[in-house]
Amino acid sequence: MFWQTTRFRIDLSRPRVMGIVNVTPDSFSDGGRFSDASAGAAHCEQLLKEGADILDIGGESSRPGAAPVSVEDELARVMPVLTEALQLGCPVSLDTAKPEVMQRALDLGVDIINDIQALRAPSAVDCVAAHPGCGVCLMHMQGEPRSMQAAPTYDDLLSTVRSFLAERTQVLLNAGIAAERIVLDPGYGFGKTVDHNLELFRRQRELMVLGRPLLAGWSRKSTLGVLTGRGPGERLVPSVAAALAAVQHGASIVRVHDVAATVDALKVWSAAGLA
Repeated sequence: MFWQTTRFRIDLSRPRVMGIVNVTPDSFSDGGRFSDASAGAAHCEQLLKEGADILDIGGESSRPGAAPVSVEDELARVMPVLTEALQLGCPVSLDTAKPEVMQRALDLGVDIINDIQALRAPSAVDCVAAHPGCGVCLMHMQGEPRSMQAAPTYDDLLSTVRSFLAERTQVLLNAGIAAERIVLDPGYGFGKTVDHNLELFRRQRELMVLGRPLLAGWSRKSTLGVLTGRGPGERLVPSVAAALAAVQHGASIVRVHDVAATVDALKVWSAAGLA
């Protein structure tokens, strides 16, 4: 299976590692570390040296309780880093839910739009549909970041997530966006309790009936903290374990902070014949 993006047709016959580049002052695990353009660009280069296949650059925190960011502020944060990242010869993803930011990034040449709101903002689908080949990642989220963890409830978690992702995929197909451009994300930690996350994790393979590659984002999530008692900066081992388990359960792409450790673990996993 392949993921078609603006400049790259990404072969998903082996698991791919998406490295996280947060150019925000308030990300839950590394807020402020890479919030200026030079630090963000340097971090992109470092993640590629560590083996990242894709860079995912975001300028607005999606942590629980995060305050919204204006279009102007988000553009000021991400555009300089995107400009530098696009010179590095790898697929570049933009993590945003704002159509105005999507459009500017696509005009610049960005390869992928990674949207936690699954292109539900007005004109977001049109923006992506107008582009001849960018990739897109659609994520499930109950509610919105400021309130999503207040009291998430589901009658049937797996059915809800699966139906949502199927419906959003069909919206894109109806808009003329080719299926090979679409990747799906269950949305671990987004409007889900610890029990919800673990149930969805155990049943992740059931989402493969949707026929599109799966992206899993477990890196440093609070559920791992609950399971291990570790703070966000101490979750390297649980994050790598979760990434391997996600791949074992059918994920084609893992979105991570700790690229080098994840890449090394996947090499061992593959050598053990688990690929």
